[in-house]
Amino acid sequence: MFSKTCEYAIRALIFIAQKSKDGSRVGIKDISAGIDSPEYFIAKILQDLSRKGFVQSAKGPNGGFYMEGKNLQQSVADIVREIDGDKLFSGCGLGLKECSENHPCPIHNDFKHIRQEIKDMLENSKIEMFVKNLDLKLTFLKK
Repeated sequence: MFSKTCEYAIRALIFIAQKSKDGSRVGIKDISAGIDSPEYFIAKILQDLSRKGFVQSAKGPNGGFYMEGKNLQQSVADIVREIDGDKLFSGCGLGLKECSENHPCPIHNDFKHIRQEIKDMLENSKIEMFVKNLDLKLTFLKK
């Protein structure tokens, strides 16, 4: 459903939020190991997300990535839109370019309801909620 880049971005932001809630900063090696991702790939993703304000970073010996309170209210939908665009929320279920209300594909009418449910779920899924569930050991991030 998500690109590999988007999957890593979501997992990394949740991991950083959990590990930095006490004010500490998290390094790339820890993030990579914590979410089971290639180090170079996650570094590139986080550099981009840092520039866009999804996560903060600090350089130096005590540097690393961390999150501020406002970042915890970001929805997964915000992250998906930033990385993968809006296609998940508006695209055709069969990948057709011409699909629309006036010119529907065979699954258009059923798929638009599923697409809306996915959008609503991701809009309501905040980073902070995932951190709480991880802390309660209700969920996990690493395979």
